[in-house]
Amino acid sequence: MTALTENTDDRWDDRWDDGLIARRVAEDGDQEDDGTDDALVRAVSGAGNDGGKTPAAPPLSPEGLALRMRLDALRQLVGLSRTRLDGKTLAEAGRVLDEAAARRGLSPQHTVVAIAGATGSGKSTLFNSLAGVQISETGLRRPTTAAPIACTWTDGAAGLLDRLEIPGRLRRRPREGSVAAESLQGVVLVDLPDLDSAVREHRAHVDRVLALVDAVVWVVDPEKYADAVLHERYLRPLSGHAEITFVVLNQIDRLPGEAADLVLDDLRRLLDEDGMALGEHGEPGATVLGLSALTGEGVGELRELLGQFAQERGAATRRISADVDRAAARLRSLYVADGHAGPEIGEAARAEFEDRLAEAVGAYAAGLAAERAWRRNAGKACGTPWLRLWRWYESRRAPRRLGGLAALAALGGRTFGAEPEPPPEAEVTARQRVEQAVRTVADEAAAGLPEPWAQAVRETAVRGAERLPEALDELAVTVGVPTGKPPRPAWWPAAVLGQAAMTLLQIFGGLWLVGQIAGLLEPSLLPPVMLMVAGIVGGPLVEWTCVITARGPARRYGQDAERRLRQAAAGCGRARVLEPVAAELLRYREVREQYAVVAAGGNRLSTTRQ
Repeated sequence: MTALTENTDDRWDDRWDDGLIARRVAEDGDQEDDGTDDALVRAVSGAGNDGGKTPAAPPLSPEGLALRMRLDALRQLVGLSRTRLDGKTLAEAGRVLDEAAARRGLSPQHTVVAIAGATGSGKSTLFNSLAGVQISETGLRRPTTAAPIACTWTDGAAGLLDRLEIPGRLRRRPREGSVAAESLQGVVLVDLPDLDSAVREHRAHVDRVLALVDAVVWVVDPEKYADAVLHERYLRPLSGHAEITFVVLNQIDRLPGEAADLVLDDLRRLLDEDGMALGEHGEPGATVLGLSALTGEGVGELRELLGQFAQERGAATRRISADVDRAAARLRSLYVADGHAGPEIGEAARAEFEDRLAEAVGAYAAGLAAERAWRRNAGKACGTPWLRLWRWYESRRAPRRLGGLAALAALGGRTFGAEPEPPPEAEVTARQRVEQAVRTVADEAAAGLPEPWAQAVRETAVRGAERLPEALDELAVTVGVPTGKPPRPAWWPAAVLGQAAMTLLQIFGGLWLVGQIAGLLEPSLLPPVMLMVAGIVGGPLVEWTCVITARGPARRYGQDAERRLRQAAAGCGRARVLEPVAAELLRYREVREQYAVVAAGGNRLSTTRQ
């Protein structure tokens, strides 16, 4: 075993053979360079020295391209959801994005592997056996390892270790030429404190580093391999990280005969119960093996596995993908509603909403009022003079104008000339109808959505309906009953002439009769009486004929007025309520599509396991 030397000086020679990993110091002592950028360029290009030319990066692997798409989708997902979900809910997704960006900016040719285990499992002994030198302190005193210790065999890992917050005094680099140096090229080995340490600071180190490393070697022993702390706090929550997980049963030298195989089988059973896929029969998953760090049995096999794992250079991608999978699983209930196909406002809900608004604005009443106005205008042509005088007298007694929703609601519930309903009650009723219409369409649109998005849809509808009753009231006044005189009927001149003739007959017959009574004319009662009867009967007959003729045009005129007001109310409702709600549903559809991209890797892994 090669002895390690320690030096507390801050300057190191260019040979890097003094037993410590440290930052290279520039000749002036002011600038430091950890070699990360050069190592990253070399790793991407596959070349060592290109004469100072910057090599072009090769295309990403299919796995890398898929991860990039998922990270882009997750970033858009967080951006679209930021105003709909609280920051605590999106914290995990934000952390994954930050850590992914940080890791992708560091050396891709290195794989950071943490060795974690409980007290007395022998992880520090295994760490030293893998490294081939005595690096981490071992002994009976517990806890033995107080802070993470790192070991590497190649340049360019300083940035990764800075990210793990491992100080220079705890970074080791054995001299070249050993078996470990040949097998573990590109591996950054990190020995962690005990995960069940009584010292809270030690456990904090473990949790912090485990969230940042590319792979983990979990060391268990025959006595504590089923420990609840290990399984419930670490292995079960990290079951989705099976492809970057190694679980080793240490101290198999203590197990007689076939006991080691039995314990390994039970360990696999526990991992399966934790939900962790096992890498057996060529399937992706966790690697499980037995070894003895003390005797060296199985250590070489683990070293070779780690070396091959690092040479593939896919650990960082798999780790980030697993983190994205876990974040997607936690966000699923916020973006996926089972059984809800395509969020949208149905045609039936739109039609019902528009009908309720038309009812609230008094479209039907406006149509009736317009129809009566047309009939009154027609009555001026066909009505007898005496009836017209009576109607004029009645119109002087009736209120000249009613405003807003109350007027139209009152017109809908009374005959012409009767007293209107109290306007305040009509206004309250109309406002209630509007609020009920908004609640109904919001509930219909939010049906089946995840609760945060359903709440967002309801709030959008409520905000849009804040001034909707007042806007409808203005429409009722401006678009409701048409102002001015309705158009004259085509038969107006004939009706006027007919009524004029009937009136003249009555007047002429009356004057003739008066003249006879006064003795000015010869007595002959039959002719003047016949003329008067003809005028008296003919006038109502002309009026009745005109009334029958006016029904169709008056109804069409009223229907046109009702349709205009209905369309105006529907347009106002669409602009203030339906369109904002549809925009909110479109946002949800977008985030759901982005979530489908984010969760694609997790679905793939689930399918593979099945």
